[in-house]
Amino acid sequence: MSGERHDGLDLLVFAAHPDDAEIGMGGTIVKHVRAGRKVGLIDLTYAEMSSNGDVETRQREAAEASRLLGLTVRENLGLPDRQLASVPEQLDKMVSVIRKYRPRHVFAPYFIDRHPDHMNCSRMAEEAVFNAKLRRYLPEEPAWTVETLYYYFINDMHPPGLIVDISDVQEQKMAALRAYRSQFEPGRHQPDWVETPLTRGYLDNVVARDQLFGQPNRLAHAEGFIAKGAVRVDLF
Repeated sequence: MSGERHDGLDLLVFAAHPDDAEIGMGGTIVKHVRAGRKVGLIDLTYAEMSSNGDVETRQREAAEASRLLGLTVRENLGLPDRQLASVPEQLDKMVSVIRKYRPRHVFAPYFIDRHPDHMNCSRMAEEAVFNAKLRRYLPEEPAWTVETLYYYFINDMHPPGLIVDISDVQEQKMAALRAYRSQFEPGRHQPDWVETPLTRGYLDNVVARDQLFGQPNRLAHAEGFIAKGAVRVDLF
């Protein structure tokens, strides 16, 4: 799926690891794909420091999840897991994919999360979105201005600024997450398998959070987001 040039993505999602975006906004991705929108997902790392599953396994799982989500494109920048940082050699790669795919909206993990990589990814995405519009930053590439930067939640639950009703696509979201068997299924048959918070009913927690986000608005399931800056509307 990588290597092709797709002009004008509607949504471009950054994630520190394969499965982060599926947790936080898999339903929103499916809903937009069904509506005919083009969605891309950029994983920053191969999650090579994960307690379970090797890189090859994680990539096979990501490919299956991508198929289930209906992504237009998915790429992995190959940045070092647990060493994400706002340094030029890492930020430049993020700026380049923004300019390559010219998205209207960019999504990144919320900047408060128990995993440091998620917080670093959030900060890096904010900087990359800013740098992408500067014509003298990497001047060999045409600058691109993103309309809105949104944050999605991964491990924690925070009051959202807006929600997306995913009631009719919740099962597709969970199917994409279940593709990551190495992460979410107890696998004592696997060599060197260890129990982690992800193998102790984590997917049930994802469903519960989606239900909680939907409950105040009488929705079966919803995903929450926070926008960076004001969101422009013409009419309410």
